[in-house]
Amino acid sequence: MLERVLQEIRGRRRFVVTSHARPDGDGIGSALACGQILQVMGKDAQVIMHDGVPRIYQNLPFADRVVQADAVPENDAVVLLECDSTRRTLLQGLEECFLINIDHHASGRNFANVNWIDSSVMATAELVYRIARRACVPIDRDIATCLYTALMTDTGSFMFEGTNEHTFTVARELVLAGADPAQCARPIYFGHSAAKMRLLGAALSNLHREGALAWIWVTQGQMQSFGAREEDCEGLVNYALSIADVQVAIFFRELAEGRFRVSLRSKGEINVSTVAEHFGGGGHICASGFSIEGPLAAAVSRVVDRLRAQSIL
Repeated sequence: MLERVLQEIRGRRRFVVTSHARPDGDGIGSALACGQILQVMGKDAQVIMHDGVPRIYQNLPFADRVVQADAVPENDAVVLLECDSTRRTLLQGLEECFLINIDHHASGRNFANVNWIDSSVMATAELVYRIARRACVPIDRDIATCLYTALMTDTGSFMFEGTNEHTFTVARELVLAGADPAQCARPIYFGHSAAKMRLLGAALSNLHREGALAWIWVTQGQMQSFGAREEDCEGLVNYALSIADVQVAIFFRELAEGRFRVSLRSKGEINVSTVAEHFGGGGHICASGFSIEGPLAAAVSRVVDRLRAQSIL
């Protein structure tokens, strides 16, 4: 399938590269690297994101070139990274485009003209790296930095189940190409806003525990009170997961319309992606998400009941 992807790339000139709305490190890092790789290949490539670049990733190379928009411009093809549908991008106009879908999630879907889904890798960044290698594009320090950041974040700092010697081989090659592990990690793990710290305090004050399960939440009122942004919720669920003997953690974030965004995390013994898929979402064995109707008590009850039904509590 890699050869098919390269065939379509070589036969076209104008590209849009994008990822899902509310992009994470793999979505942003892979898109930035992919856009640059296409440009080195002599293509006209533009990275477009509905929600722009989150604050903690704005120091990445090429981040200042990302266009925040609601629709895609005229193009010869769109490369969608780690999306299970065009809806995940929140971009308009994709229905008329030639689509190249590159994903590593087991829940990935064949919705595009060309679909390259490989769930054996830990991050979409690994697939983008293969494109560069096969196309003989040199991996310079900037491209390596974007790909290493993507790999680091999507493996949970190389802690998630499935991380193996191949993962570290790719990481090693990216470091040899110029990625600095400390500089990549610093803004991600030591660049939090004061608003996020206050939001974390509020979330932990709502901590509930039931056996191997723990869950926390934040409300729209709390976010507004602290001046927190959506991206300030990133990673809060991991604090609940860090409790000894907890195997699954859930984070509920109230949305403006009364729905809740739910983030699931696992230490590896439990596959949370099956729970996310039940509610129309998806993701990894150890990290998945979805949206659900409120109110909070009903949302918590439905998710916890689903976990019980799967006999994982």
